[in-house]
This record gives sequence, C-alpha cells and structure tokens, in this order.
Amino acid sequence: MANWKNNAFINQLIDLTETVWFNPDTLPFAEATKGIALSRADVEDAAARLERFRPYIEKVFPETEASEGMIESPLRHIPYMKSALSEYFRTQLSGELLLKCDSELPISGSIKARGGIYEVLNHAEKLALGAELLSESDDYSKLDSEEFKHFFSKHAIAVGSTGNLGLSIGIISAQLGFSVTVHMSADARQWKKDMLRSKGVHVIEYDSDYSTAVAEGRKQAATNPYCYFIDDENSVTLFLGYAVAAERLKQQLEEKNITVDADHPLFVYLPCGVGGGPGGVAFGLKLVFGDNVHCFFAEPTRSPAMLIGLYTGLHDAVSVQDFGIDNKTVADGLAVGRPSGFVGKTMQHMIDGTFTVSDDTMFKLLTMLTDSEGIKLEPSALAGMSGIVHMHNHREYIQQHNLQDTMPSATHIAWGTGGSMVPDEEMQKYYETGAALLKKT
Repeated sequence: MANWKNNAFINQLIDLTETVWFNPDTLPFAEATKGIALSRADVEDAAARLERFRPYIEKVFPETEASEGMIESPLRHIPYMKSALSEYFRTQLSGELLLKCDSELPISGSIKARGGIYEVLNHAEKLALGAELLSESDDYSKLDSEEFKHFFSKHAIAVGSTGNLGLSIGIISAQLGFSVTVHMSADARQWKKDMLRSKGVHVIEYDSDYSTAVAEGRKQAATNPYCYFIDDENSVTLFLGYAVAAERLKQQLEEKNITVDADHPLFVYLPCGVGGGPGGVAFGLKLVFGDNVHCFFAEPTRSPAMLIGLYTGLHDAVSVQDFGIDNKTVADGLAVGRPSGFVGKTMQHMIDGTFTVSDDTMFKLLTMLTDSEGIKLEPSALAGMSGIVHMHNHREYIQQHNLQDTMPSATHIAWGTGGSMVPDEEMQKYYETGAALLKKT
C-alpha cells in the first residue's frame, strides 16, 4: 500500500482532483469474455423470468399498467443540456446526447429497481417452485393472494444499502409478504428510511458507511436459516437483473432510428457505487453491441472505490479510506469505500475507463439539467453527465481507438440513475445549491 501512496495518479485522487482514467487493460470483447462464467444465455434467462412476473407486477403496482408490468424507463434526447454543457465547459460537442431516465423506473424510481427487484422475484420464484405452489407456465398474478403472502411471510430478506437498493428490495419484498430488514449506512437520506418504514420494512441504521451496513446485515442474516441476504457486493443475480437493460436499450435506440456500429459508436456513462448496477448494465451492453459500445464508470471524487480497485488491480482488497479519502459525498448512492471484487474482476478487461466528479460539479449539473430540460435528478444521477465532455477533451482515447472520423455520428448516453422519489423540498435545496455554485463560476 505504501508504494501506491507514492503513485502520481493515486495522489490526484487523494487530492480530490476530478480525474479521467482510460483502462489500459481493455481487450476486444471476444477476448475479454473468455475467462468469465456469465454468458448471453444467463441474461436471457433473467429476461424470461421478468417476463413471467409481468402479470403480477402489473396487478400489484398500478403505475406499470401502461407497460403491462414491464419495469422500464424512457430514453430521451437532451439537446438543450448538450448546449449547456458545451457553453459551461467551453468545448464544442459533436454527436447526440441522450439521457436514460432510470429515475422514472416504476416502483422505486432508480436503477436499483432493475437488479434489486429482480433478485427478490428470483428468490420468490425459487421458493414457490420448490414448494410446488407455482409452475413456470402459470399466470404469476396468482402470487397476489393471501396464500402466497402467508407462505412468503415465513421467510425473511435482508440487505445492506446506502438507500436506493434498500428502497427497491424493501418495497417488492413487503409487497410479496416477506419479512424484510434493510441495514442502512449513515449516508442514507432520512426520507428513504421513512418511506421504507411506512411500508412495514424494518430499518436498522448505522453510524458507519456502506461496508459496515453490509457486513452487519450479512452477519445477522446468517443466524436465521430462513433469511436470504442480498449481497450487493457479490451478487451474480443482481448483476444479471441489471444486464437485462441492454437489450431493451437496443430496442429503444432502434425506435429512435439510432444506429450503433463501427461508424456510429455508442458511449455510455454510468454512475458507480459498489459496482453491481453499472457493471451489470455495461456487461449487457457489451454483449449486445460488442466493441462498438464504450462504457465508462463515474464516481464521486470522495468515493473513487471502483477506480482505485481497477487501477491498482487490488479490487476489494483496497478501500478509499486506505488512502485517507473520507467517502463522504452528497451522492449517497455512490458513497462506497470498497468496490465489489466480483464486478471489478468481471469487468477489468471490458470497462473502458472511469472518471471522477466533485459534489459541487454534480450540484451544478443538476441545476443545469433542470433549467435546460426540465428534468430533475438526484445528485448521484448526474455523475455521468460530463462524460461527453471528457470524450471531447481527452483525444488520446479517440485516437487510440481510431474514432476521429466517427465522433460526429456518435451517440452519448448519460445514465440518470435516480431522483423521481426525492421529496420536492429536498430537490429544491439541491437546485438552489447548484444555482448558487453556478453564480460563483
């Protein structure tokens, strides 16, 4: 560790400097997947399971009636935000900029509705199939019954969370009838705790960060043979739930007549905490688009856990605190000090890079997006918004991948990971903070 503390790049992170890192270990997709156990078939299996649950989801969550039980979000062009970014950063930006609005995902209003809800449904299905109460050919809306709620009430689910994953898992678990406990770190917003408690979820609060909440949750769950612990740090099931997003995104791009190929590259910027959500989405995107998609993680300057894990190759054997970085950020969903070793090792030859963003920049971007497009996101969801600027300001990546001639026809997607459930008064405070910072600029 002492040697790394003398490393010039690591010192940029220690100094909380906004930094861009391009992964030198990225391999062509066909080579990068050789040592990985997961495959397209695994993602297709997850997609099929979500299809089976659509009648149930539509029945118990009325907000999904229009999509017939599909938990999906819109993809929107944001040309005015692109212009605002160009003006603010004084950079001419080419290509199209879109926002993947996972903030509008039904049920829990964040990207965690993908993986978190999927893992609970996967567990519920296994239990019901094992008890011969359900077959895969059934209409799954039958799960909305006193019989099934009584059956699931004998089982418990637990998870450690900074907020959004806990919301997703808590809401769907309680709806099915499980006894559910969410172990929440000090970073979690009070309104998220209040919402969970209002739905009958047992919330345990910790004064420490995310890693402690997960460790304690895992320990307590181990004492109950009927308790299923959802492990955000190591869950393959969560990862696959997120990966399903890629094929659906492909359909949305096709509906907008947006081509993705060697002459029309796709760049995707994903806010990253422990890594499961962005890792799963990036894995799915690589399966669908291969080397024509370029995926980047975005992390707070105070919580660059995945970046440090990937850069050093130490993955979950290292934390930001090891370097004196405090892991205290307004981006509560990204406030993670130690990355997922599973995600880091799975994506180490696939993820194209990572960049960091300060709390002040996230606040400014939040206000700029509200003013330019009328879209409201929570601070953490803005982490990836400046990705398009980095691609234009760091030409070495473009030149290395021979993309100079294709950048005018490129598509850039910032993944908006959450925000629709933030209380209005809290969102207004975020906006005012960003507005004040922009005035000082």
